[in-house]
Amino acid sequence: MVLTKTPICNFGEKPHSFELKGVNNKLYKFEECVGEKGTLIMFICNHCPYVKAVIKDIVSDSNSLENLGVKTIAIMSNDTKNYPDDSFDKMKEFSSVNKFNFPYLIDETQEVAKKYGAVCTPDFFGYNSNLELQYRGRIRELKDLKPVSMEESDLMSAMKMIVKEGSGPKNQIPSMGCNIKWIK
Repeated sequence: MVLTKTPICNFGEKPHSFELKGVNNKLYKFEECVGEKGTLIMFICNHCPYVKAVIKDIVSDSNSLENLGVKTIAIMSNDTKNYPDDSFDKMKEFSSVNKFNFPYLIDETQEVAKKYGAVCTPDFFGYNSNLELQYRGRIRELKDLKPVSMEESDLMSAMKMIVKEGSGPKNQIPSMGCNIKWIK
């Protein structure tokens, strides 16, 4: 595990189209997953301790965001051959156990992660209703893989701001987690 931090938000950047298979074996096109008020794309995996530390927040925030008109998409881009805990079957299990209310998609070729410039799990990309990137920060502060506070998450606050104002906070604290496991 290599601790990696996300780069600073490239405000206004447009998302990249994709068509990926979900844990329900359905193919999802990016355009079908867009929310009326915003879209959250996150790169996560099953085995990363940083993802596991915030998975309840991810699911809770996604439920709340859905009520605000924001759709959430989770993408798993790790090398599953060398990291079998991130296999498609394990993704199905992880999604079921954690009661995902959003598509959990596999990026087997890693092309989508590369297009987005994803670097770690979790890595969040929050878009406004015009599909302009407005957030690339953390979900919340962790210390020793435990939330420092249980107040509203940084991600939730930012996405609410994006829904209301169309733009995200200028100051964003990078997300950090395990580096994406690239295929060699």
